[in-house]
Amino acid sequence: MSAAVHPDTRIGHVHLKVSDLDRAESFYRDVLGFSTTTRYGDAATFMSAGGYHHHIGLNTWHSKGAAPAPVSSAGLYHFAILYPNRRELAIAVKRVLDSGWGIDGAADHGVSEAIYLHDPDHNGIELYRDRDRSEWSIASDGSLEMGTEPLDLQDLLTEAL
Repeated sequence: MSAAVHPDTRIGHVHLKVSDLDRAESFYRDVLGFSTTTRYGDAATFMSAGGYHHHIGLNTWHSKGAAPAPVSSAGLYHFAILYPNRRELAIAVKRVLDSGWGIDGAADHGVSEAIYLHDPDHNGIELYRDRDRSEWSIASDGSLEMGTEPLDLQDLLTEAL
């Protein structure tokens, strides 16, 4: 039996194939609020929050001008951007809506609140915040209870005021 991964391990960044680098960079900058840290001509760009080297990489190495992958094909379902608290999640969602970009859904998973959308290349994105672990529900067998309940988006957005 192999050892479990260290509990402090985190997923550090996502790197996405896009068809139009300028369009993708504009979305992640203007709609989601990330900053460009490095750009390699018309081939790749790296973006971050807070000055980190990169949280998101975008490239056209194999995908310039390509159509999005079919929904029914294998591949990335979505990646998730974790916000530090409910207010910051609300501000991010407000920025998305104020930009005119739509959302695909919203859910209360018990352990988290999540908003779902997609980028111009139809890569799925989850914007979310975790509830404090003391609020998580644990079943009698010790497993974590999660679900998918409606999220009151208007209540969330009051946090952005």
